[in-house]
Amino acid sequence: MSLLMLVLALCGILTLYIYCRKIYSYWNRQGIPEVPYPLPIIGHLLPLLLMQKSIPQMVMNWYDRYKNNSMVGYYNGTKPGLLIRDPELIKTILQTNFTNFHENVMKIDKDIDPLFGKNPFFLTGEEWLISRKRLTYAFSSMRLKILSETVREVCKKFDDYLYRKINENERIEFETKDLSGRFTGEVVANAGFGIEGFCFDDNYNPQSFHEIGMKVFKIDRFQRALQSIMFFLPFLNNYLKIQLIPNDIDHFFRTIVKQIIEQRREEKEKRNDFFQLMVDLEKSEGLKFDEETLSIHAVSFFIDGYETSSITLSFICFELSIHNEIQEKVRNEIRDVLDKHQGEITYDSLNEMTYLDQVINESQRLNTLLDTMGKICTDGIQLKGADGLTCTVEPGTKMIIPTRALQRDPKYWNNPEAFDPDRWNKQRKSEINKYCFLPFGEGPRICVGIRMALLQMKAAIVTLLLKYRIERNSRTCYPVKIHKFGVLSTPIDGLWIYLRRL
Repeated sequence: MSLLMLVLALCGILTLYIYCRKIYSYWNRQGIPEVPYPLPIIGHLLPLLLMQKSIPQMVMNWYDRYKNNSMVGYYNGTKPGLLIRDPELIKTILQTNFTNFHENVMKIDKDIDPLFGKNPFFLTGEEWLISRKRLTYAFSSMRLKILSETVREVCKKFDDYLYRKINENERIEFETKDLSGRFTGEVVANAGFGIEGFCFDDNYNPQSFHEIGMKVFKIDRFQRALQSIMFFLPFLNNYLKIQLIPNDIDHFFRTIVKQIIEQRREEKEKRNDFFQLMVDLEKSEGLKFDEETLSIHAVSFFIDGYETSSITLSFICFELSIHNEIQEKVRNEIRDVLDKHQGEITYDSLNEMTYLDQVINESQRLNTLLDTMGKICTDGIQLKGADGLTCTVEPGTKMIIPTRALQRDPKYWNNPEAFDPDRWNKQRKSEINKYCFLPFGEGPRICVGIRMALLQMKAAIVTLLLKYRIERNSRTCYPVKIHKFGVLSTPIDGLWIYLRRL
């Protein structure tokens, strides 16, 4: 009996060995270099599962190890995945052959998060097309001019808030994410919903859009780790049931959407906000949106307008605190442009601030929010890299685009660790490969709110620099230390600065 058990055990081990040998030689059989030492069942995910390394750390390690290759194979558990290092292949995935890679890796269960799960970032097929079309309508140049009037009113509130906080001849300490979140939260409330956001209140207010934003996006270390693991293993949410929008926040948005849309449909006077644009779109399409659809669009506006813009804005402010000469150059441009526009922050005046655009681009290059992008192959295709590597990518294969690595690669950037806005000037900008700079993505799935995000960030910086100097605070080291885990890059202990009146 014992001999039979031994034979069965050896047969089982041999079967497992043959099975793993077949699975974990997939890329080798196609002639693609692959990350060594995959483990049975978990492939190359052990450092992530043990919380020893984050996704960006693992990807950066693979990126650096295979400097001469256009693509690198790895194993996402038992499934093959592909790290793409060649900008031309990235163009193929994001633009040229978009239909073969039209799904993002991250998935949200619409039954658990009905409002967040229907954000265009997570949708596919016809749902994605309809949702994107409506948001594209809202963020067209003509309608951005309408929304910019509301942003200008928020700038006045921001200016009043700073004046209350900062006395003459004093310098006051601020955490830039908190400060930026107050501004973007108020923009979302005013330009999105047409209501007061209470973001500049000195006392706690549970209806403050800034407080709501912090409640939604403030997560602990364990939740960050879960987010990272779910990037590679999204099916885990079928068991973990992680809810990103708490029930009370879901109820809050549904309630105010119901109140606002009923009021808008009855009003004859037009307003300068997102819901007015939705009412106008109803008329143009000849249909009436249900409250669920409008709540989804409202939450999309909130999520896209509050968090990513405030993090980006906080990094820009911190960079300006380090680079005083650049800060002064931006301030001089702001003054020169506003002198031609009667001192008003308008859609047109902001568009003329080209050096400010350069500073924003450079901060986004160095301080990536999404260190990696993930796409799913939905229709088989053959890829061929500039180095001659060729492989067949099958449906279901996960494609990783290493955003952070590309944006700091000396192959594509001169002195990549330096903060140099002049690399974006007219003379040098043409040298930049746009598929090595992906803060908003690229192709048909490029962030639909890109122009709105830039509009509000520029307006905030202009308001700040017109009357205040941003100064270095030693509480935050440079370069900035980033949390190891999480979907969005978040500084450890925040980004601290001083503000002083000019």
